[in-house]
Amino acid sequence: MKTLLFLFVMGFYMVCFAQTKPVHSFDPSNAREGERVEYCHQHKKMAALMQNPAYLQQRVIDSLDELHGASKPMTKGTVYKIPVVFHVLHNNGPENISDEQILDALSILNRDFRLLNQDANNVQAEFQGMPADIEVEFLIATKAPNGQCFKGITRTVNALTDNGEDGGDQVDAIVDGNDVYNGSWPGNRYLNIFICGDIGGAAGYTTKPSGWSATQMTNGIWILHDYVGSIGTSSVGSSRTLTHEVGHWLNLDHTWGPNNNPGNASSCSTDDNVQDTPNCIGVQACIFASNTCNSDNAYWGFDIKDNVENYMDYSYCSKMFTSGQRTRMRNALQSNNTGRANVISQANLTLVGAGATPYLCKADFSSNLTTVCVGDPIQFSDESYNSVNSWSWSFPGGLPASASSQNPTVTYNTPGLYSVTLEASDGVITDSEIKNNYIRVLLAPTTTPFYDGFENYNALNNLVNWEVVNPDGNNEFTIDNTTSFNGIKCAKLQNFGQAAGSRDELISTPIDLSGLAANQAVTLSFRYAYRKKLAADNEALKVFITGDCGDTWVQRKTITGNQLSNQAVATSWKPSSQADWVTVHMTNITSTYYQQNFRAKWRFEGNGGNNFYLDDINLYNGAPSNTVVLGMETLEENVSEVVLYPNPVSSELNVEYTVTTADKMTVVLLDANGKQVQAHEIHSNAGKNVVMLDTHALAAGKYSATIYGTQGQVSRTFIKQ
Repeated sequence: MKTLLFLFVMGFYMVCFAQTKPVHSFDPSNAREGERVEYCHQHKKMAALMQNPAYLQQRVIDSLDELHGASKPMTKGTVYKIPVVFHVLHNNGPENISDEQILDALSILNRDFRLLNQDANNVQAEFQGMPADIEVEFLIATKAPNGQCFKGITRTVNALTDNGEDGGDQVDAIVDGNDVYNGSWPGNRYLNIFICGDIGGAAGYTTKPSGWSATQMTNGIWILHDYVGSIGTSSVGSSRTLTHEVGHWLNLDHTWGPNNNPGNASSCSTDDNVQDTPNCIGVQACIFASNTCNSDNAYWGFDIKDNVENYMDYSYCSKMFTSGQRTRMRNALQSNNTGRANVISQANLTLVGAGATPYLCKADFSSNLTTVCVGDPIQFSDESYNSVNSWSWSFPGGLPASASSQNPTVTYNTPGLYSVTLEASDGVITDSEIKNNYIRVLLAPTTTPFYDGFENYNALNNLVNWEVVNPDGNNEFTIDNTTSFNGIKCAKLQNFGQAAGSRDELISTPIDLSGLAANQAVTLSFRYAYRKKLAADNEALKVFITGDCGDTWVQRKTITGNQLSNQAVATSWKPSSQADWVTVHMTNITSTYYQQNFRAKWRFEGNGGNNFYLDDINLYNGAPSNTVVLGMETLEENVSEVVLYPNPVSSELNVEYTVTTADKMTVVLLDANGKQVQAHEIHSNAGKNVVMLDTHALAAGKYSATIYGTQGQVSRTFIKQ
C-alpha cells in the first residue's frame, strides 16, 4: 500500500486525452501510432495549484475523507444517480453540436457504467468475468440553479470556445452568456460538462474529487465537441473519452498510476490504488499481448498481461471497468467533503429536477428551412421539453393551415412573411410558442435582366425578395441612405467595431434562368466599396450561386486581403465618390444553374476591419457591361442618342431620343421593383424627340424609363431625389 503522503500529493491532478490544435505544440512520444494526436499532460492550472500549500493541506483532509468513505458498507443494487448539465460553448461553428449528439453521449455513459455494452463480453481471457457494473446512472438535470425549467443543455456564443488555454475563462464566459441562467452552476449540485472547440490541446480533462473546489462550477469536465458521443462531429472511436473522464471525476487514476505519461518504464513502480488492475506502464494502441511490468500485486501474483481494454488506459479498444475501480468510484460518491455525496443525494436530485416524472417545461419548435421559394416543403420539428403528448400547430398561409402531429410538413404557395404557433401539452400543463414572421416565402422568380440598387427599401431584414443571414447576432446587412454609386441608397454592413470571425450574408430573390439555352452567356455584375481598418487586415468577400433556391450552394468568387482593398482607414469609413467603388463582373455561371430558382449570395467574412458596401446587383444575358443592363436594346436600330436629364431629377425629367423612322411609342416609368408608376403614349417623328415628364409625385429612389415601339424596347435609368 502506498503512503498517505503519496496519495494526496500525486492522487489529484488534471487528467485528459489530448488532440493537437495548430496553436499547440505536439509531442509524438505521447501519440498513438500513426496519429498526430497527443494524449494527457498536466493542465497548467493544476500545475500551479500543486504549488499551493493550502491546497496540499486540503488534499490531506480529502484523503482521510476518502478512507472514511471506503470503510462504509456499500449495498450492491443501490444505483447512484448523477445529474448532468451539458454546456455548449461555441462560435456558431461545428462545435455547436446538436441535442441529439449530446443525448447520444449521455446514452453511452449510461451504457458503459451499467455494463450494458455488448463488447464487454469479448474481453481477453485473463479478464473474462471481471467487467463490473458500476451501478451509477447519469440523468439530465432539468432545473437551473434559480429553479428555471430547462432541457439540461445550455448554449453560449463566445470566441473563447477556440481558446482553451484557460478553462476558467471559458467557464466564466458560460456563466455570463449562456441562454438559460447567468450565474454559477455549483459543482456539488451538477456534473457540469463543458463542450468546446479547443481546451488547451486536450480532447478532455477534469479534476479529481477535492474539497478545494467542491462547490465551484469548474469542478466539472472539459471535452472537445468531436469527442462527445458517436454521431455528429464525433465518431465511435472517440465516443468513450467521456467515460474515461468521468472515471477521473470519480477518483480513478490511469491504470499505470497518477500521471499522464503512458509508456514510461518508471510507472512499474507506481500504482493506481486499485488491486485488480494489473501493474502496467500504459499503452498507446490496442496491443493485446502487452505485459509491461513483470511484478504485479497480491491480487494477481507475478507477471500478468496489461488490462489494455480498461477505460482508464489509452487504447481505442477500451470496454470495461473492474470491481476494484467500481469500489473506488462508489466510495468517491460517498464523500461529503468533496461534494460528490451531495450531488447524488435525493434532496439534490429533486432540487435539480433529475429523475422525477418529467413535465412540460416549454413549448418550442424549429424547422429545416425558414426561407423558401413558393411551393417548397418545410419540415417542422417539435422541440418542446421535457414531456409532451399532444400538439396543436397553426400555419397561417400554409398548407395545411393546422396540424396535430408532432413533426408536420407544410408548404406555402404565396410570397410573404408568416408566423407559426405551436401549442403543446403533457396532459396537465399546456404551453404555447409563437414565432412571428418566422417563415419567409420569396417572390415568384423574376426574369433577366435582373437589377436592384436598393433604392426602394428602408430595411432589408423584413423583405420577401432579399434574405439577410446574421448567425453571430451582431451587425447585419442594412440599408444606407447616405451613399451610393449613382443613387442615394445601397446595402451596408457596419463591419467597423465588429469582433473578428463574424460572418454575414445577403441573398437575392429567385431569378428564372430556365428559359436560357445552354450556350447563352450570363453575367452577374455588382459594385462594392470597402476599406481595411489596418493594413494587415485580411477580410473576404465570397459570392455563391444556387439553382435550387438555396438548398445547395457553390462558391464562384472570392476576393480577399489586398485584392479586396489595399487602402486602410483607422476610423469608420464610407465611400464619398464613384471612385471609391469597384465593379465586379462574374461570367462563370454555367448552364447547370440555368434553373427556375437561381439565387446569388454575397458573404462577407470579417476580421475586425472596416465597413463594407454593396450596390447595383445586375444579372443579365450577354457580355459584361459597366453600365446597368435593364432590358432588350432591339430599338437601338431605330432609336439612338437616348438621354435622360437632369439625372438625378427633382421635378421635370426630359427623355430625349432620336428616331430614324416615325413610330408610335410608349414611355413607361418603372420603380426598382418593376412596378409601373407612369405610362405615356407618344407619336415620335423622325429626328430628335423630347418628352417632358413630371416626377414630383414619385418617391425618392431609382427608376427606369422604357421606350416601347413596334420594333422592341430600350431602357435607361434615372434617380429621383
